Amino acid sequence: MRTAFYISDGTAITAEVFGHALLTLFPAQFEHVTIPFVETTDMAEQVKQRINDRYKTTGQRPLIFQTFVDDALRQIINSSDGICYDFLNAFVEPIQRELGVAPVPKTHRTHSIHEQTYDFRIDAVNFALANDDGSNLKNYNQADIILVGVSRSGKTPTSLYLALQYGIKAANYPFVEEDMEQLRLPEVLKRNKAKLFGLTITPERLSQIREQRRANSRYASLRQCQLELAEVEKLYQREQIPFLNSTHLSIEEISAKIIAKTGLKRHKY
Repeated sequence: MRTAFYISDGTAITAEVFGHALLTLFPAQFEHVTIPFVETTDMAEQVKQRINDRYKTTGQRPLIFQTFVDDALRQIINSSDGICYDFLNAFVEPIQRELGVAPVPKTHRTHSIHEQTYDFRIDAVNFALANDDGSNLKNYNQADIILVGVSRSGKTPTSLYLALQYGIKAANYPFVEEDMEQLRLPEVLKRNKAKLFGLTITPERLSQIREQRRANSRYASLRQCQLELAEVEKLYQREQIPFLNSTHLSIEEISAKIIAKTGLKRHKY
């Protein structure tokens, strides 16, 4: 199996995101290795040796996705037995020509605690945790978005991802079995109807997820999942609540689609 290394003198998040995005285009399997904060020449030499050892062991040159600011560290990794792809340097020169401004290399430049959006994201994460699963209804006026849906349809992880990645204050409210006989919006949701966004899922997938939580229960039965989803989707249509089917989507994709549909402001950079 080919090895893909994601290496940086920072968090390596940028290298991971770009590298993973590229590799998903290819029908092949990879062993992924992320090495952040390679900040000294000694550390870079150790990483180089690790890359070379992997080449000797497998007989295949590892793929190296890197985002180094320090040129000396970059050159050490470039001298390894791997195939190196340098995301930053590939674009610095053409952007410099276009802007007419020289870059100012600085480590920890994108994920620093001093970045302007840091407080937005911390506040949003705290908000998402405090307003998870309908546990606290009095702060909905402060929410940027309120996710609604049946239990286990993806509301909580999506709320947390929106908060952590984009600084969006997301609350979430579950529609439970007891609501289904006469499903309607509670008053607190009516007052914040413009903020509502619904999630749905196929009954088969929902049943699988619930089985992992409560095996062989009515809660996890296909019939119960079908009933709840049918009622909730009727509610979405009746109340004109925008909604999304999360069955075949990752949390990242669900979040991106929600932002695209709602126009929510990102607090990322």
